[in-house]
Amino acid sequence: MNEAELEQRLEAACDMARTAGSFAAAKFADLGSLTVHSKGVQDMATEADLETEALLRSALAERFPGDAFLGEESCGDFQASEGQGIWVVDPIDGTQPFISNITSWCIALAYVLDNQTLIAVIYDPVRDEMFAARRGGGASVNGRALTTSSAASLAEGLVGLGYSNRVAPAATLGPMQRLLEAQGMFHRCGSGALSLAYVAAGRLIGYYEPHMNAWDAVAGALLVREAGGRSNPALEQEGVLQQGCAVLAAADGVYDALLAAVEGGIADTGLT
Repeated sequence: MNEAELEQRLEAACDMARTAGSFAAAKFADLGSLTVHSKGVQDMATEADLETEALLRSALAERFPGDAFLGEESCGDFQASEGQGIWVVDPIDGTQPFISNITSWCIALAYVLDNQTLIAVIYDPVRDEMFAARRGGGASVNGRALTTSSAASLAEGLVGLGYSNRVAPAATLGPMQRLLEAQGMFHRCGSGALSLAYVAAGRLIGYYEPHMNAWDAVAGALLVREAGGRSNPALEQEGVLQQGCAVLAAADGVYDALLAAVEGGIADTGLT
C-alpha cells in the first residue's frame, strides 16, 4: 500500500472518529438515559459503546469494504483472511470514566496490515483533540506535530499506569513501587489509549499496563513511535490482535529506565 493510499485512509479515519466522537459526546451529555451493564469486574459497557461501534463499523464497511473489522464490543465476530487489512476499534476507551461523568475517554482506531500498525487515530471529543499518525509519516494533534518528552530520568515527569483484572494485582503494584523508589510518579486517567496519546504529546513520559487488548493499545503505540518514542515489540507480533499483551511505551530517554523499573529483575513480563 503506497503513501497516498495510507494518507487517504488516515483522513477517512479522522473524519469517522470525529463523527463517532460527536455521537458519543451527545450520549455523554445525557448519561441518565443510558443503561449500563457489566461485562466483568470493573468492565462496563453501555448502549453508547455498542451504538458508537456500530456507527464506525458501518462507515468503515462502506468506505473500505475489503477490510476486516475488530471492535471491542463485537470481537467475537472477528475474522480476517491472510494479508487482509484490519481496522481495530475501541468505540469508547475509558467507559468507566464515561459513565462516571469523568472526561478521560476517547475514540480509538487503528489500521493493521501484516501485524504492522499503519494508521492510528485517537480522538478526544471533550477537548476536541485529534491525535493522528501514519507509519513513517510522524504524529500530530489537530495538525500540530507531536514529540515525546525530552526527560532523561523517571524523576522528570509523570508515568501513566494502567490496571488489568486479567493479571494479578502484583503486576501493577510491583512496578508502581519500583517507579516510586526510582523517584518517579504515577498517573492514572482510566483510558489507556488516551494515556498513550499523552505520551506521544510529551504530557506523560511513559505508560505501562500489564495487559491491554489490541483495540486499547495499538493506535496509541504507533502515535508514540511516530512521535519519537519507543514501545515494546509484542505490540506488532502475531497474536496481539487475539490475545492482547503487556504494554510499555515511553520517551526514548526514559524507556530503558522504565522497563527496568517495571520488570524489577523478572524476565518473563512479556515486554522484551
